[in-house]
Amino acid sequence: MARTDPPLDGTEFETLSGFADFLRETIWLKTEGLDSAGLAVTLAPSDMTLGGMLKHLAYVEDYWVGHILLGREPAAPWDSAPWDDDADWDWHSAADDSPEQTRSLWRATVETSRTDFPTDLDRISARANSRGMHFSARWVLTHLIEEYGRHAGHADLIRQSIDGVTGE
Repeated sequence: MARTDPPLDGTEFETLSGFADFLRETIWLKTEGLDSAGLAVTLAPSDMTLGGMLKHLAYVEDYWVGHILLGREPAAPWDSAPWDDDADWDWHSAADDSPEQTRSLWRATVETSRTDFPTDLDRISARANSRGMHFSARWVLTHLIEEYGRHAGHADLIRQSIDGVTGE
């Protein structure tokens, strides 16, 4: 997968979604080609893995776009995840999945988010979060950019520690 630069002269929606896609593609490139062992590598002192990161980001997409913004019930596997036993289940359960399962889950969730995301950035979320707050589509899209941007930096460090791969 090659990264697509965000548009230089797009609408607000095109620009923000372009940056979200650019960062999604960055995460993909940082995890591309790794087997189960590669996706399970940690970089001390963190227990963060690239496989866990992909699964976490799939959860973030489903939670913020599907559940909060669009009002859907959580999709599988989030709907039956043992969150009470492990609040970080999305991060930790990736070790139980094959690389193909993890990548497929992430890709499918991203595609659903891309396809269903409203272009009206003033749209207010169908659901509130646990603190009773509703969000604009603009806020949700900006949050996705922040989430991916933060984890792209983590992915750079972890990937370099695995096989020396650096850069874009």
